[in-house]
Amino acid sequence: MKHVHFIGIGGTGLSAIARVLLEKGYTVSGSDREASPLFNAITAAGARTYLGHSPEQIAGADLVVRSSAIPDDNPEVIAARAQGIQVLKRADFLEELTGDKETIAVAGSHGKTTTTAMLIWILEALGTDPSFIAGGMINQLGCNARAGAGTFFAIEADEYDYMFLGLSPKIAIITNIEHDHPDCFPTEGDYLDAFRAFLGRVRPDGLALLCLDDPQSRTLFEKMQESQIQLISYGTSPNADYYAHDIRAFEDVTKFILTNKKNGGLTETLGTIKLSVPGHHNVLNATAALSAIHQLGMPINEAILALNDFQGTGRRFEILGNIEGRVIIDDYGHHPTQIAATLEAARERYPHHRILAVWQPHTYSRTQLLEEEYIRALSQADKIIVLKIYAAREKNEGYTAEKIAQSIINVEAHYIPNMEDATNFLLAELNPNDLVIVFSAGDATKISRDVLRELQLRFSKEQDRP
Repeated sequence: MKHVHFIGIGGTGLSAIARVLLEKGYTVSGSDREASPLFNAITAAGARTYLGHSPEQIAGADLVVRSSAIPDDNPEVIAARAQGIQVLKRADFLEELTGDKETIAVAGSHGKTTTTAMLIWILEALGTDPSFIAGGMINQLGCNARAGAGTFFAIEADEYDYMFLGLSPKIAIITNIEHDHPDCFPTEGDYLDAFRAFLGRVRPDGLALLCLDDPQSRTLFEKMQESQIQLISYGTSPNADYYAHDIRAFEDVTKFILTNKKNGGLTETLGTIKLSVPGHHNVLNATAALSAIHQLGMPINEAILALNDFQGTGRRFEILGNIEGRVIIDDYGHHPTQIAATLEAARERYPHHRILAVWQPHTYSRTQLLEEEYIRALSQADKIIVLKIYAAREKNEGYTAEKIAQSIINVEAHYIPNMEDATNFLLAELNPNDLVIVFSAGDATKISRDVLRELQLRFSKEQDRP
């Protein structure tokens, strides 16, 4: 098998797999409905790409891999099956991709992209030349996927459409478990069962790391004690096997001490970490990454030094610029817990700034299910703009997010469905010591970049005046 065709190649997951295959010498082709930045990047990397879907585009393919969003009646799916070409979803292909590697898989409702990126950065710094797939750009590496020559494959294990059940990890990490993707997991029980099944995929000689700070992860940790899986805990409680303590947040760094509790109650201080990425949630992400590295028997001092240099990932509290005291941040957060944690981190890092939050709701099902949680999370900002819902894979049944904007009573909130109008609102509103953070898993990242560009233009013109 040397030619793989991807339907939906411009998505985060498939573009990353396509990049790994290109670097392994495969012929890669693919199609998507629009030329996203990832689509353009994978085209530049050497994939033969097409805009739109058509049967002739699968010519020469030995295998077709499709996104979860691609239906059975897609013309390329129909053509592949008619020609006897196997059609797989991402989960079904992961064994082929990772089979000969020692896989470290990071799962969880929140934090998995950053935790995966931290692991990748450490493994890279330690000279292991890992293969990897992350859900966001690793800023210092300039990519989110690579085919390395080393033993390890670090991968973000997405729960949507049960993707992570295609993995057989040496180490599995669960950062937290909070009901999400109601279109795929109708109940909390369905969601928790999926994570339990993921732990069941751990290799017999492997182990699982779970966060005791998270109630559902702690519950799963306790319920799995009778299983054959080696379970390791981490968090901020001394009850955990690895715990972060003496956490101190400063304006440019967060410091904490990491301790390992050994059998018999003895403890070992592994070192002091100085994180440049803000927020308590990133302390937990760093603890997970370092715990995995320590379990692999790698030099923890060198790992800590590497992590101290970690500069984050694209679209995770990504500071785009500071224009005359106006800070512009782009963030992928689309779940209330993510939004709340990021706003808390913004307050921690910029205590004297007014925070303006722009939120693009992502999918109708999630927005309706978590209305009250969104109201609470967004209310941590000083001013809020709510955009039109980004439908993604769903159809509009007549629901809008205007109700959420109207229900926020303690903070000034505006429902501005049009992105250009929201951009103009911000440009008229922003003053020195203001911070804009755009929350979007859809296309509203455009707002943060448009605001930045217009501010740069405005102030460059002012400087040019005599």
